[in-house]
Amino acid sequence: MTHVSIIGTGNMGGALDAVLTRGGVAHTLVAKGAALPADTDIVVLAVPYGAVADVLATYGDALTGKVVVDLTNPVDFETFDSLVVPADSSAAAEIAAALPGASVLKAFNTTFAGALAGGTVLENPTTVLVAGDDADAKALLADAVSAGGLTVVDAGSLKRARELEALGFLQITLAAAEKTSWATGFQLA
Repeated sequence: MTHVSIIGTGNMGGALDAVLTRGGVAHTLVAKGAALPADTDIVVLAVPYGAVADVLATYGDALTGKVVVDLTNPVDFETFDSLVVPADSSAAAEIAAALPGASVLKAFNTTFAGALAGGTVLENPTTVLVAGDDADAKALLADAVSAGGLTVVDAGSLKRARELEALGFLQITLAAAEKTSWATGFQLA
């Protein structure tokens, strides 16, 4: 049985807890600095982009051989004007470079916590877009997430993380400008 560890106990960590609980998936919410359970298969980094470096410094070796899921949106929150990663890169690519022994995926960053926890967007199952280079890792995550009632769509290789981060950035700026709700997510129909 797959075991998911969620590093971060905020809104997104709580939302993923709800999804995995609904699906009957074994999981653990991991508070800052607490140890990862030994049987962890998937580790979700449910922290702000600015906290990723500290998380990697704390858990680096423990992430070797794991599926590591990045849900961050590396947005410049002071200006809401740009992403803070190089134009030819992504937060997920940076994490993959720092964790060569892990299978890094990008997921959950295009849906707000309410839509994840509730499982629907406009009465349709919430869509989770997943990018990564490891087909087995994507399938493992897809099984865990779809058990909780969400729809998983393979968005391609890890190179597509840049576009997912831009899409997440767009969603955040629309919600901040009150042009959409903070309870939404992108839906593929």
